[in-house]
Amino acid sequence: MERKTKVNAEAGKQEIVITREFELPLELLFKAYVEPEIVEQWMGTKVLKLESKKHGSWQFETTDPKGNKHGFNGVIHEFVPNQKITRTFEMEKTPFPVQLEFLEFEQLSADSSKLTMHIVYKSVADRDQMLKLPFGQGINMAHNRLQDVVSKSKYHGKEQ
Repeated sequence: MERKTKVNAEAGKQEIVITREFELPLELLFKAYVEPEIVEQWMGTKVLKLESKKHGSWQFETTDPKGNKHGFNGVIHEFVPNQKITRTFEMEKTPFPVQLEFLEFEQLSADSSKLTMHIVYKSVADRDQMLKLPFGQGINMAHNRLQDVVSKSKYHGKEQ
């Protein structure tokens, strides 16, 4: 089965571009990235902090099957509701340096929208190392959960 989330990684570049179309109104797709309650559901992570604003910061924590905790954090540099979020992303206690993420949200129709994530790594080697992980499969699974969770949630069908 073809993955709905597309990961484009050109050889020799220190970036990747991820795109996904959702059968969700733009406002709901954006909300899935900025409302802690929704983020926790589709990402399967605990939201310790999520300040959805310019100069805000965020901190998430996951627990692996062995009970080990893994932290992720960053700073939000640009925040335009229903349009874009520019943020840093750091995986704590890993050799990976901080990456810069540009998230753009686009309305395709009244009931569909598109997310484009442009992620820039410190080096081509860092980007290539990240791609050796089951990254594409993981983000596709997360986006599938986002679609499912938000479609079935109390948020869908309500005036936003």
